[in-house]
Amino acid sequence: MAHPSQLGFQDAASPVMEELLHFHDHALMIVLLISTLVLYILLLMVSTKLTNKYILDSQEIEIVWTILPAAILILIALPSLRILYLMDEVNDPHLTVKAMGHQWYWSYEYTDYEDLAFDSYMVPTQDLTPGQFRLLETDHRMVVPMESPVRVLVSAEDVLHSWAVPALGVKMDAVPGRLNQTAFIASRPGVFYGQCSEICGANHSFMPIVVEAVPLEHFENWSSIMLEDA
Repeated sequence: MAHPSQLGFQDAASPVMEELLHFHDHALMIVLLISTLVLYILLLMVSTKLTNKYILDSQEIEIVWTILPAAILILIALPSLRILYLMDEVNDPHLTVKAMGHQWYWSYEYTDYEDLAFDSYMVPTQDLTPGQFRLLETDHRMVVPMESPVRVLVSAEDVLHSWAVPALGVKMDAVPGRLNQTAFIASRPGVFYGQCSEICGANHSFMPIVVEAVPLEHFENWSSIMLEDA
């Protein structure tokens, strides 16, 4: 999860998030090279006598400053498009979960099970136990099996919301009357925190998301317990 004064992304917990981190490093290197070139030219202009200040046009320079930016944009666009298509892929999910946004909590329905559905509210500060995180803990977590494709159907009951978990590389708008979908594979066990990422009213900052990835046998035990309690 994020920590104070953090500059980079959270540790990747899914293949898509790993791709996003690689693309971030790729784009940042291009930005660094461009910034270095611009700084060099500025320093050169300051430190020279501007011997070419009367040049009105130059065919060669115009060709260079047209082709070079186009090549840079292509270098950024191609890997970006690849990741966009990867994020839209939903191939043979092993589990489908419907996440419904409300003012101001989330409800989850495991559509592969008949009666497995619950609401997920933020744990108030006064009810937190040692080791829990303020404004991030919920009374019920969305539990999923690790290393299994999970499809999340996202919608909303009232106003616009957004279901986002940065470590998993997922963010999907929850629109009333519309069913959107996203997918992820949790590559390691753990607890991953997110929050509603669309301003949705007075308590927008008080509807966190907690996804817990566990081994398959633990998930089966959890689902059995939840079905018994339903």
